[in-house]
Amino acid sequence: MRFDEFQEFRQRQLGASSSLLDAAETNVYRALAPMRPEQPTDMRTVHRCDLARAWLRRFELPQEWSGQAMVCRGVRHGLGVVFHRLHAEQARLWLPSDVYPVYFELARAAGLEPASYPTLPTPALPRSPADHRPEYLLLANPSKPLGRYLTDAECDAVISWLRESPHRRLLIDSVYDLGAPFAAGTRRLLDTGCAVLLHSVTKGWLWPRTFGVVLLGPGQAELAEAFRADPPTSAQLRLADRLLTEHSDVPRQVVDELAARAERLFERLPDDVLGAIPTASRTCPGNYFFPVGIPAETLQREYGVLALPAGVFGESSWTGSVLTSLGEAFGPTPTPTPTPTAR
Repeated sequence: MRFDEFQEFRQRQLGASSSLLDAAETNVYRALAPMRPEQPTDMRTVHRCDLARAWLRRFELPQEWSGQAMVCRGVRHGLGVVFHRLHAEQARLWLPSDVYPVYFELARAAGLEPASYPTLPTPALPRSPADHRPEYLLLANPSKPLGRYLTDAECDAVISWLRESPHRRLLIDSVYDLGAPFAAGTRRLLDTGCAVLLHSVTKGWLWPRTFGVVLLGPGQAELAEAFRADPPTSAQLRLADRLLTEHSDVPRQVVDELAARAERLFERLPDDVLGAIPTASRTCPGNYFFPVGIPAETLQREYGVLALPAGVFGESSWTGSVLTSLGEAFGPTPTPTPTPTAR
């Protein structure tokens, strides 16, 4: 079932049963709309180089990397630029099959025919032998809908994969990492010198398709030029500057709100459903995706819980499902309006 098909199914099910617990909302921007900072109204000039340095400072990365920190309009835009370059290089591309269907749409739009690997219930890296072509592996850290960071052992496996060939590289989508600095596993992978990191203000500041940074590895001058030729607008740069300076604490506030919502979800779940959610997913900061090894049909029929089938996120042979904590039932309790007293 595709995502749009599931959304239609979801609305029908919720309309048919008022007692059904909606644990299938995925729109974080709608759920957390009051937390999104407003766009600035001033017209001052903001330079990309200054934003790149501000981004590096925030994530405690070396300032000397500023020449490799390419300012863009978000992870989608960044991947589009990268994928077109991979097509020119005739590179092989591996994408996670069950994370984000847009990965495949962007790759095919760039002329690539990507291969895939699963992440649910745990990531399984490709085992194909290396050849003479450039080869790129895209992974997300943290990964959704897995709802957690890569483990040390999984990072070891990725590094081993890289070491099998000098032609192998990583693309790390870190958009769901709301902390600073980035997770230890991400920093380990960056230290290999074989990784391209993609990040944006999409989740932490709730502004999609606005501003991001693609941190290139050494020796990628042609890719750097492609980014310099396709910059964000002046308004997007001004917004990015405001988010990084005046609203630097918003990602922490988002993490706190998502943690509170997750607790409200957990309180509503039957014990055996809650126990089926991996501990790493329940405790990952800022997470709102919770995989559970129970089919969505079973959750709805036996527990009255509406969940997302794993196939909504892409091709998957896993029979489990995914719960989210973004539904209205898990939001803040409205403050009652005082009743006027009689005079």
